[in-house]
Amino acid sequence: MIELTGTGLTLEQFAAVVHEQEPCGVSEQARQALSRSREVIQRLEARAMEGEPVYGVNTGFGNLARVRIPNDQIRVLQERLVMSHAAGVGEPLPSAVVRGMLLLRANTLARGFSGVRPELVELLLAMLDRNVLPVVPSRGSVGASGDLAPLAHLALPVIGRGRVSFEGDDMLSAEGFRRAGLEPVGLEPKEGLALINGTQAMSSLLALAVLEVRRLVRVADLVGALSTEALLGTDTPFQARIHELRAHPGQQASAANLWNLMQGSGLLESHRQDDPRVQDPYSVRCMPQVHGAVRDVLADVERRLEIEMNSVTDNPLVFAGDDEILSGGNFHGEPIAMAADFLAIATAELGSISERRIDKLTDTAFSGLPPFLTEDPGLNSGFMIAQVTAAALVSENKTLAHPASVDSIPTSAEKEDHVSMGMWAALKLGQVVRNVDRILAIELLAAAQGIDLRRPLKSSPALERLHDSIRALVPKWEEDRELAPDLAIAEIFVVDEIEPHLGDLR
Repeated sequence: MIELTGTGLTLEQFAAVVHEQEPCGVSEQARQALSRSREVIQRLEARAMEGEPVYGVNTGFGNLARVRIPNDQIRVLQERLVMSHAAGVGEPLPSAVVRGMLLLRANTLARGFSGVRPELVELLLAMLDRNVLPVVPSRGSVGASGDLAPLAHLALPVIGRGRVSFEGDDMLSAEGFRRAGLEPVGLEPKEGLALINGTQAMSSLLALAVLEVRRLVRVADLVGALSTEALLGTDTPFQARIHELRAHPGQQASAANLWNLMQGSGLLESHRQDDPRVQDPYSVRCMPQVHGAVRDVLADVERRLEIEMNSVTDNPLVFAGDDEILSGGNFHGEPIAMAADFLAIATAELGSISERRIDKLTDTAFSGLPPFLTEDPGLNSGFMIAQVTAAALVSENKTLAHPASVDSIPTSAEKEDHVSMGMWAALKLGQVVRNVDRILAIELLAAAQGIDLRRPLKSSPALERLHDSIRALVPKWEEDRELAPDLAIAEIFVVDEIEPHLGDLR
């Protein structure tokens, strides 16, 4: 059981809740903080009833903030806010993203600066625990005031509206709640605003991408080492003493992985002496520098993300100790937008350098292997178009890596005149990650074929185990066959089945 306080949620806990359905609860510390902030709202509500304007309680929202709401309508205001802002379009977000949104929204509310009742947070966690997941369209957020449309769709079932996914079926939220044994709640003053104001959609997407890129940086080292062996590359550029002179942590980690993976290789020893080549191409020799730079960006993004996961991104904020409610801009998604952009650029580079190694493997003039890795070229085209597919994915990533955060478009009658585009930054990062999975899968198949063509020489024990694993799923290329099924199998292996081969990698 993970007890939420609003301050200590880690990426590891996020993964456990989202992927392994680890249960969550509200800590006693959070419960007390929630109660204190709710008392402030109740006092402000009393003042609002006497005519004092209180944003989020008895006023309109955004450019309508100067519109005063009659006392008998202030609870209606909250439900109408949620309904009107549920204006998303497009395909629904995946279940993992929605589970992450529920967790992160509950965590930020648990800090006790949003003025909501404890039972509202408990309902979000009950939905998470019973896997009653709101249907949230993926498009409609500009990243300020946070992810309004996605979070409004997340909040609709709380008031008995919208749709949910439950036990594999899409249904009205009322039916999903009934089947799960849950009850919707009415919203009190400010609670609708507190549910929809924040960055939890883009943050959930970014968190899931970070977890994937953690895997990808190790896969890139592993597959890159296999390609180096198939190309008869040297391990000299991976010696630790080289990287001690440029002590970027990621570079040192990748270099250590590559060095360790190649030790004990018969292929390496076969050309240790009298090899006429002086240096390997950059796509091989500079793997530590490129892969390592991605690792360092990833570490920076993780730091920013964990700050955001434990931040209060609501507006206005309730400071119970001072009995005040203050308007600010913590909902603005710029920190997450830039982090997602940086990670998209870095992850795209993993795919870019991988494609260059695929090209070297298929180029007989460089590799000395048969053209396009087939022993009967001409009649067979081998991996010719697999390299083209990788090139297409790399070019797609170049477009997707264009920063979203440099864009802005005014909204809400220009009251919200600068936005982050953080949701789009995080969505396209996910596509970059998927493309790199596919590129590395192509490289893995090409490298494995190159190893086969170097027989009877063998690689290191670790790389031979990798070769054996992929060969148990995809046979050696003897003559042309449909390649797409092989690529799909290799992609599944890279995403879901390669973990045993990554255990000793940094």
